[in-house]
Amino acid sequence: MPDDSFWRRRRVFVTGGTGLLGGWLVKDLAARGADLVVLVRDVVPQSLFFREGWPTRVTTVRGDISDHVLLRRALCEYEIDTVFHLAAQALVGVAKNDPVGTLETNVRGTWNLLEAVRSSPVRQVVVASSDKAYGIADRLPYTEQHPLRGEFPYEVSKSCADLVCAMYARTYGVPVCVTRCGNLYGGGDLNWSRTVPGVIRAAYFGQPFEIRSDGKFVRDVLYVGDAADAYIGLAASMAADRRLLGEAFNFSIEARLTVLEVVRKTLELMGKPDLELRILNQASTEIREQYMTSEKARSVLGWRPKHGFEAGLVETIAWYREFFAAEADTGRAT
Repeated sequence: MPDDSFWRRRRVFVTGGTGLLGGWLVKDLAARGADLVVLVRDVVPQSLFFREGWPTRVTTVRGDISDHVLLRRALCEYEIDTVFHLAAQALVGVAKNDPVGTLETNVRGTWNLLEAVRSSPVRQVVVASSDKAYGIADRLPYTEQHPLRGEFPYEVSKSCADLVCAMYARTYGVPVCVTRCGNLYGGGDLNWSRTVPGVIRAAYFGQPFEIRSDGKFVRDVLYVGDAADAYIGLAASMAADRRLLGEAFNFSIEARLTVLEVVRKTLELMGKPDLELRILNQASTEIREQYMTSEKARSVLGWRPKHGFEAGLVETIAWYREFFAAEADTGRAT
């Protein structure tokens, strides 16, 4: 992958900057010297983007991914070179309750952006997808050659968005690549319904933790810092090798972990192995087993994760302990 000098003074547009990955990506790109423009829909005071004061250090554009005119204006007015499209409705449970809103954001939002890119100076676009785009597979691990056949609302939104990316790349030559990761975890994720932040909070406050499924669902996980590094490296590689345009890449630590294994390892590292677990067995619209291979990313991009699962958890737990302590000092309940 190209070195950090690639990013100095490069004009970069990030959608979804207030999300978990967005906060880490903005921080990493800023450290590498990029000139950043970030699309912000909502002010989320506890998000990394706002907690670390990025609105005062980068250019922010207030608006929604559904606003095509706004996107065209931002890309052209700021002469954007590289786009990271992270804005999405990212929660499986919300997608089940609001499929139309999820499709509007994840699918329409993607084609709005790519259509804006089509008449702009942008030279590379990285679109955040998910292993959920593959749907239920006849064989695992997922490779990039697996068909995209989501069945449930969130999966379908990702399958469709990925096909939209392929259409724009192959029909119009839009310089887009797709990234597929499993469940991201790391400091800054305040969606407590997710397994890792949820169990860390429960353990920290000594409360029972509820597992939606039977705990035996297999998931692919990736530390968010490694995901940010993968996205940044992919964009730089796209600039160096235009043959990559239109490709999709899996990023994974290539470990088969059940939800219970994730929960128990987290509790072990927090010194709370006996915390009460409540198995709800209510995950009726989720795929039972998902994991990927990153062989393509290794061989084509030279990418490898810097953190194994336990190493990433250690850093994540440390972040949340500092966060909860700071919240207590300021008198805010979490």
